[in-house]
Amino acid sequence: MEHFSKLDMYYFGQGTHYGIYEKLGAHPVTEHGKEGVYFAVWAPNAAKVSVIGSFNNWEAGADEMERLEPMGIYELFVPEASVGDLYKFYIETPDGRQLYKADPFANYSELRPGNASRIADIRNFTWTDEKWMQKRKACKDVYSQPMAIYEVHPGSWMRHPGREDEGFYTYREFAERLAEYVKEMGYTHIELMGISEYPFDGSWGYQVTGYYAPTARYGTPEDFAYLVDYMHKNGIGVILDWVPAHFPRDAHGLAEFDGSCLYEYADTRKGEHPDWGTKIFDYGKTEVKNFLIGSALMWVEHYHVDGLRVDAVASMLYLDYGKQDGQWVANEHGGNENLEAIEFFKHINTLILGRNPGTVMIAEESTAWPDVTKPVEEHGLNFSYKWNMGWMHDFLDYMKLDPYFRRDNHNRMTFAMSYNYAEHYILVLSHDEVVHLKCSMINKMPGELEDKFANLKAGYAFMIGHPGKKLLFMGQEFGQLREWSEERELDWFLLAEPCHKQLQVYFKDLLHIYTRYPAMYEADNGEDNFEWINANDNFRSIFSFVRKSKNGKNNLLFVCSFTPVPREDYRVGVPAKKQYKLIFSSDDPKYGGAGEKRPLVYKAKAQECDGRPYSFAYPLPAFGVAVFVY
Repeated sequence: MEHFSKLDMYYFGQGTHYGIYEKLGAHPVTEHGKEGVYFAVWAPNAAKVSVIGSFNNWEAGADEMERLEPMGIYELFVPEASVGDLYKFYIETPDGRQLYKADPFANYSELRPGNASRIADIRNFTWTDEKWMQKRKACKDVYSQPMAIYEVHPGSWMRHPGREDEGFYTYREFAERLAEYVKEMGYTHIELMGISEYPFDGSWGYQVTGYYAPTARYGTPEDFAYLVDYMHKNGIGVILDWVPAHFPRDAHGLAEFDGSCLYEYADTRKGEHPDWGTKIFDYGKTEVKNFLIGSALMWVEHYHVDGLRVDAVASMLYLDYGKQDGQWVANEHGGNENLEAIEFFKHINTLILGRNPGTVMIAEESTAWPDVTKPVEEHGLNFSYKWNMGWMHDFLDYMKLDPYFRRDNHNRMTFAMSYNYAEHYILVLSHDEVVHLKCSMINKMPGELEDKFANLKAGYAFMIGHPGKKLLFMGQEFGQLREWSEERELDWFLLAEPCHKQLQVYFKDLLHIYTRYPAMYEADNGEDNFEWINANDNFRSIFSFVRKSKNGKNNLLFVCSFTPVPREDYRVGVPAKKQYKLIFSSDDPKYGGAGEKRPLVYKAKAQECDGRPYSFAYPLPAFGVAVFVY
């Protein structure tokens, strides 16, 4: 490997050194016939930098690095260092401070509570997912593909019982158990929380110190590559949470890295989040943008990850996000938009998606910022998808209500369709909704336990039927009773109870309907794909709608009731004089229903209903859901 060259410096200075992670950091090399490790770090405001580690007894100044101008890159080849050794950069500042910093570009870290970097060689993993990668590359339109995402926190999905340590599954063990479960359930993707290295378990991985390192909690970088490879061989896409919004103040991390505000804005009104106690990246600095872009590219290109879900996008777009007057500074036009962050998003999204067809960039954006998923030419940010937080809040507000009061809140369930075509959306019920006194999904529902299950089943069917890709947090598919905690595994023992097992089977069958019928996913944004049959039946709190396929075959009719009142002869208007075949009924005994005998095929008659000339009648039970194909 060549040392950091003038050309490397030029591209890094421009913010376009897309292979920067192959240059900065620690890389095993052979120089002049000697095996060792090449170290390089960006620390322009340091007076001196040394690399210290287990190979030189952590002796400050033992391996002083050479400074390269004009960028202030420090480099050194250390023949005594080798793969597996721990190391840090010892930085002396012009004003005499001594800092001990982990490597921002490290590919591997010491297991917490230790916080040193660990030398790794990430070049040698043998990939076996060629079929998946070729298929991904050939994908011309991600929007027409099904996407049902299982959001997972690896350390608390499942653990080894009775072990003295935390009992974490390794990446390899996790891959094998999770792939089996995800395939059985019918999800198309997993979204993993907390993969980039982070010091504090309670941050769930949202306060990152190692943007280039899979966390050591579950194994090595090779083990993480195995996880992605294994998922791909099983036909499952992998999305990672990625956090370019902010970073923690930990002394070993990026904060005041070389004694100055190197990675963060120097003005505290721009560079600090008062609410979160974290630092904000300086998106105007080309090298900082390059640092973040390089991280994203490494996950997608080196580790074959299929997409990044970008956390806290709103906090990046608004200069006054979470701040009081006097705590923020306006942009050059006097506005509250962070113009540098906007340009950063346009750059990174265009780059990642342009270089890696078939991948996705997903924005967790909680405001009404316009054109998040529009292309840059149309003044958009060029994300692939936006989390639909508006739908989520309306849906949960409605579902929490006693059914008696739902008639006055009917529009909460229909409102999202009024803006559905503005963006490409993912409907989300994420980890954020089931923690810290927010209750699990099942315990948000009103009534006794039996009512809670009936309510949640109706809600899940509505979610799966509604346009938009899907995301559900782990444990909610079987009605986890307790709020989620990163400190323990999910309550899998609940599946011994019939009501929890029935909910799991119910959700599984909904997912299989979702992936089996193109009408459910091929045109979420197509005006012809969705049609309300009756959006205004508020007195009975029943919603009916159709999802239409592009070729006119296998269209689906959904009827969802949100009260405990059975309708022995519920008549529904239909688009055509056809036969309607029942393919899903919440009354099925396997879901805990009564299992009353009813026909499987219904012929539409020339009888006006819901403003349509044709209709048929169907016995709809309490909280009943019925899905028909025509």
